[in-house]
Amino acid sequence: MNGEDPTDGHDFISSLPDAILHLILSSIPTKSAIRTSALSKRWRHVWSETPSLSIDSHRVVARSINKTLSTFSSPKVATFHLRTCLANRIQHVDAWIEFAVNRHAEKLSLEFRDTRVRDYDFPDSFYANSTVKELLIESGSVVMKPKCHVSWISLKSLSLSYCKLSDEAIVKILCGCPLLESLELMFCDEFRCLDLSRSPRVVRLEIDRSDWFLGPTEIVAPHVHCLRLRHSRLPCRLVDVSCLKEANLNIYFCDLGTLTGDFLQGNVVKMLAKLQNVEKLTVGATFLQMLSLAALCDVRFPTLKVECLTLETMIVRSVVPGITKLLQNSPRLRKLTIHTVKCSIISEAHLNSYLRSHSLNQRQCWRSKDTAFPGSMETISMLVGKYAESNLVASFVERLLRNTRSLETMVVLLVGYLDASGFEELVAMATRLSHKRNVFISIKQSHVQNVSNTFS
Repeated sequence: MNGEDPTDGHDFISSLPDAILHLILSSIPTKSAIRTSALSKRWRHVWSETPSLSIDSHRVVARSINKTLSTFSSPKVATFHLRTCLANRIQHVDAWIEFAVNRHAEKLSLEFRDTRVRDYDFPDSFYANSTVKELLIESGSVVMKPKCHVSWISLKSLSLSYCKLSDEAIVKILCGCPLLESLELMFCDEFRCLDLSRSPRVVRLEIDRSDWFLGPTEIVAPHVHCLRLRHSRLPCRLVDVSCLKEANLNIYFCDLGTLTGDFLQGNVVKMLAKLQNVEKLTVGATFLQMLSLAALCDVRFPTLKVECLTLETMIVRSVVPGITKLLQNSPRLRKLTIHTVKCSIISEAHLNSYLRSHSLNQRQCWRSKDTAFPGSMETISMLVGKYAESNLVASFVERLLRNTRSLETMVVLLVGYLDASGFEELVAMATRLSHKRNVFISIKQSHVQNVSNTFS
């Protein structure tokens, strides 16, 4: 304060230019920003010119939000975030969205969490937003069914979660986004074919599917460079991903009861075959288990051009045959990362049942050198940490090294496996293996407990 009397309402922060104060207030919820108007006369109207609004109206009556927006004086909103319920306030929500469109919001985020309203349609003005560059919609109530022409001519990033999309609607939306570069579809339902062949700027695609939110069963994405796909046991066919350089794949399910040989051989391995030009590949534990079953069934694997491979898995014997085959068919592999995350996997009982249904002897399938690795339930108990032994991780690392040809670097990210003494022992082992195999091996503790939902 430099000796100034704090009671006169003047301080260092208040003396800052409005542009800096607006930047500060943009980083907090609008409700908190409004409270600063009570600090002094200097602060009375600062919030109303902040080019960012973040409104959570679940516990706020609609007229209070209307008053806030009527008081807001900035001619432009850079960022507009609205989180609200829909019941008994759809007309208000329409007006709030129109406010954001009229103020030329460049980043628009809408979250509607309300099971009482199932089919909410956006007003036509929402689809005529020529200034929005980043759009995020999260709601189980939204039906994306534009009745008018879509004109999102500045949009570069689109993220839709739990929305209902017909094939006709997705085509209409994509046609209205000529500059679109990034597309995220999280548990969106009803549409079956995603065709990005006429969207040459879309280079990043992220899709999550489940048995309840099926999403696309066919993906045509000839221009996409980065793909992250988490899908259900129901087939999802990669028709064209010829420009793909980076991929992240896994499967959401733990029950093999309805799995068919066609899915195993015709989908998972064929999906892998579509990744023959991918240089950076990440696969999850369940996907690896499926590859293990394919390997045990003598399914032919494609040869890959992968240079960087990341395995997000627990150390269980059911992933070993799949990993082994993957490594053997990746002759260009330079860097291998093993991230021992906690994750949902198929139980060994279901795996063995599947093998028996294909007249395969489970004891012969899980060879003696694989039985050194624990089953799924054993590993889950080991993730607590104190029951783990460094020789388990060491054996896993050695097994993987034996199946690589040109590996230069191996990074092992451990989640809760070892105590301090066990970790030091493993680091010492890694040093010995590095010299023996001429591969740089790095052992690190990871604080990421579960498989990440982000993709970069």
